[in-house]
Amino acid sequence: MKPAMEQRRLRIGVAGLGRAFSLMLPTFLQDPRVQLVAACDPRQEALQQFAADFGARTYADVLDLAGDPAVEIIYVASPHQFHAQHTEIAAANGKHVLVEKPMALNAADCDRMIAACRAANVHLIVGHCHSFDTPYLRTRNLIRSGDFGAVKMIQAFNYTDYLYRPRRPEELMTAEGGGAVFSQAAHQVDIVRMLAGSRATRLRASVGRWDSKRPTEGAYSALIWFENGAYASLSYSGYGHFNSDEWMNWIGEMGDQANPDAYGAARRRLATIASSNDEAQLKAAGTYGGAAYKPPSTAADEPARRHQHFGPVIVACERADLRPMPDSIIVYGDRQRETLPLELPTVPRGEVIDELFEAVIAGQAPLHDGEWAKGTLEICIAILESSESGKDVSL
Repeated sequence: MKPAMEQRRLRIGVAGLGRAFSLMLPTFLQDPRVQLVAACDPRQEALQQFAADFGARTYADVLDLAGDPAVEIIYVASPHQFHAQHTEIAAANGKHVLVEKPMALNAADCDRMIAACRAANVHLIVGHCHSFDTPYLRTRNLIRSGDFGAVKMIQAFNYTDYLYRPRRPEELMTAEGGGAVFSQAAHQVDIVRMLAGSRATRLRASVGRWDSKRPTEGAYSALIWFENGAYASLSYSGYGHFNSDEWMNWIGEMGDQANPDAYGAARRRLATIASSNDEAQLKAAGTYGGAAYKPPSTAADEPARRHQHFGPVIVACERADLRPMPDSIIVYGDRQRETLPLELPTVPRGEVIDELFEAVIAGQAPLHDGEWAKGTLEICIAILESSESGKDVSL
């Protein structure tokens, strides 16, 4: 986190108090550069929680939120299918936009979002994606230094229990923006694009739909070729068997200490649920404002968190292999291995606020802008197309 500029605080209104907001909440609570001033959500219990926590205004509709003169940035954390509409409403009211990934569900919606923000002269930043994480940003800097030669190959893989966490019905429908490709591939694609440092030109992919009770894709593999000659191999499984945190020193995705003995917990909990409606209610109960919601801890005696990550990544350059980790970057060179330590984060996902602050206050062009995120979405859509056709897809 970078120091605040004369204590200037970004005034943020939140569109959607669901899972995405819950994951960003520790950032908003701990970063002195931001202030939550308003929110909208269809759930009354979430609005009541927000008003009590922040003494801020609440609205049932995004139109009213966008009309609030105290709001200068709208964090669009609504379900995927509403991202385009809510971004356009925010821009039409002169608000900068931080929108969750995936940016939208098709390229045409991305174009409308980009055009709306340009017409209003407001910034559009897409995230959080894990390409914001410090280990990947520092690895990008090492690559750009030229000390290790050109990137030749990138391997990225992640195994989680994603598909067996409580879901709303549309989250298990690919056409509605559900499934591992829209929700999870956005992270890996963003990371490898940033590290490759070149435009993707072609891909070949296959997806896995291996559980008829969870009919969307829970796994995928893709091979992506880049204009500079590099290529990247991406694999992901959300079927809750192997956990790739085992290869990250048991540091979980959020930077906390993972528990190997929790194996199979997501599947066991799901087995106790009688219907899709009960499952949706279970998710709502654990979300911000729900009956089972637990606020993030800010206790000083909590174990220090490492940086967030999205599973093992290895970048093969001409003269070294680089391995970003939650607390360091390991450089496997020609003659020796070197570990470059990373300072522990003072604010989780503070890198998102870095980029947002520098765009809104300093006028610096963001890395994760609309054009960048559209490129990532096009690759995610191409993964689905390639799997369906059994052919390469040109990008």
